[in-house]
Amino acid sequence: MDLTQDLHRIARSLPLVGAGNPVGEDYTGTRLGVCNLCEAICGIELTIDNGDVTGIRGNPGDPLSRGHICPKGVALADVYTDPDRLRRPVKRVGDGPDARWEEVSWDEALDLAADGIAAAINDHGRDALGIYLGNPNAHSLGALTHGIGLIRSFKTRNKYSASSVDQIPHMYVGMLMFGHQLLLPVPDIDRTSYFLVFGANPMASNGSLMTVPDFPNRVRELKARGGRMVVFDPRRTETAKVATEHHFVRPGSDALVLLAMVSTLLAEGLVTPPPYVDNLDALEAAVAPYTPERAAAVSGVSAEVIRQVARDFAAADGAAAYGRIGLSTQGYGSICQWAINLLNLLTGNFDREGGVLFPEPAIDGVKQKLIGRGHFDLWQSRVRTMPEFGGELPVACFREEIETPGEGQIKAVLTLAGNPVLSTPDGRRLGEALGGLDFMASVDIYLNETTRHANVILPPTTALERDQYDVVFHMLSVRNTARFTPAVFAKPAGAMHDWEIFRELVFRTDARLHRTKPLRQRIAERVRFSTSPTVIVTTLLAAGRKTSLRALRKHPEGVDLGPLRPTMPARLETRTKRIDLAPEALVADLARLDSFEVPAADELVLIGRRHKSDCNSWMHNSERLTRGKPRHQLLMHPTDLAARGIADGALVTVASRVGSVEVEVAAAEDMMPGVVSLPHGYGHQVEGIRLGHARTVPGVSINDLTDPERLDLSGNAALSGVPVTVSALVPATV
Repeated sequence: MDLTQDLHRIARSLPLVGAGNPVGEDYTGTRLGVCNLCEAICGIELTIDNGDVTGIRGNPGDPLSRGHICPKGVALADVYTDPDRLRRPVKRVGDGPDARWEEVSWDEALDLAADGIAAAINDHGRDALGIYLGNPNAHSLGALTHGIGLIRSFKTRNKYSASSVDQIPHMYVGMLMFGHQLLLPVPDIDRTSYFLVFGANPMASNGSLMTVPDFPNRVRELKARGGRMVVFDPRRTETAKVATEHHFVRPGSDALVLLAMVSTLLAEGLVTPPPYVDNLDALEAAVAPYTPERAAAVSGVSAEVIRQVARDFAAADGAAAYGRIGLSTQGYGSICQWAINLLNLLTGNFDREGGVLFPEPAIDGVKQKLIGRGHFDLWQSRVRTMPEFGGELPVACFREEIETPGEGQIKAVLTLAGNPVLSTPDGRRLGEALGGLDFMASVDIYLNETTRHANVILPPTTALERDQYDVVFHMLSVRNTARFTPAVFAKPAGAMHDWEIFRELVFRTDARLHRTKPLRQRIAERVRFSTSPTVIVTTLLAAGRKTSLRALRKHPEGVDLGPLRPTMPARLETRTKRIDLAPEALVADLARLDSFEVPAADELVLIGRRHKSDCNSWMHNSERLTRGKPRHQLLMHPTDLAARGIADGALVTVASRVGSVEVEVAAAEDMMPGVVSLPHGYGHQVEGIRLGHARTVPGVSINDLTDPERLDLSGNAALSGVPVTVSALVPATV
């Protein structure tokens, strides 16, 4: 006991340098900051009057975002001042409709969390703890520097995250082709002449796995230099509306269209691959059967269009193919991302200015080995034997691992941000499963559809109260830049940063587990978890030798490190420094693609959608972001409405294999016939969940309809293209 106290005292005495110079309550003036609500990481300028944020605008001096800001950035301070936000730990007292929430001290809350986690592990084994990481962790420096260590300390195999909702195919294919899960080629949009987009809507998202703030102006610049943007999507999205061409494509058939383009390139001799590729002959044999005519029969895209786009792409002076959520959230997501890479590689646009390249960030998580290369199928889930990727199991398996009895059953859950009840497949049943746990703890700033099931909620500080360096998104940026943002406001008395919460959970849980660690390991953990994220960033920047924290403090607007540039093949992480064009696992998965069938004439398929004023499953209680025209409706083509005798604006029932929802329908010419769309992240059950001041937000959760049995080869959830029926709840009166 004395040793533990000494170690704790040593750890707490370590210098927490670099905390910035937060403003006081009476400060009036401006401060530079960053909006880290999405991947665009836009630089912002805050106007502050007597400690209150009175205005937020884009920072024109930021070398990456160039003054751009979207509605979410303007609303960033709404999170800081939100009366719904938790500022002190709370514990749940009682169950069911009589349950209530009480504020408790940090010591009581942390001890309660440590007791519950340790009890599950001690009584049932390490895999009795399930951990879920939400999307906000990628946007917090402290979560990145300390959250991974927290998760590793528990040694459970039951780890899940938002990654297997929409991005694992990118990472899986990156590992197979380039040797690392985070070697993801980024379009050089500022210099390309032909931008080919499948299933992505950067006008709304500001880019995803492509950090591209100010996308609207970048598209204007593309067109001004005579370039083209061609979009394939089952909805005429905001991006499709500003494209030079848009083509409807049936959800789930993108892989056939993309492979037909690859097949066309090979058949017509339009390929100029780099010298460091292998298995071109094997690739040609594998894709030869995927002709444009075959793709046209199931996709709704004509064979003529498929051939012409392939030819135009090959002939362009700098072309970049990019596919995002619409590709990754379908049953053939990995084949789609493979085909996107093939288009870039075969046409000589890989590692080429104006094509796709790999960024060279100041902190390089790949080169500096901060993140592992990735691995696949080292173990499987207990119930469905689904493979892990990078140490995580598919989130579509989360619910069944809680509900199914037996050795390894999840008895306790720790969630680190996120709202999987709204954002993962068959969310309603997941919520029911969480309600039956022995124990649950959440690190979150809100009481929501997921954290309502927790026994204790530990709320960290928010973006304006902590230092920030965007480790992940500089690795995916369309230009090499670096920016360090000190906290704008001081951490309130009695508050904790996320990394401090993680530190305490590790220390306190470890003291309760029936296991001992060597003294050297315990000391190393104390030092590592007690070193602030800013100190860690200082060290990593020094090791990268591209800039320093001192330089970034002098330039809070950010430092420009130059445009993307060729780095191949030295940058590859493959053993041979070569690229396999025909990875065995992907070629083998073509047999599954061959079973793709055209939906029946009267069958509808469901896709999601995002809006630039939404932030996944949260910020819907911001009046600033939810005002204006409703956007919660089911979008449906007028011909599909007429065929079912449904009136525009009617209340309808949407049903899938796993559930049904009731929602208003809106006629939309922007939808491909046979395809309907619901927004992602809606369906808040406000009453009895949020504290005090929450606003009712109309809408339903699309993930009460998505099917956990529909998965990609990689284990990613296939949320797009779910078969549904739509019927009028009350017959329309004509």
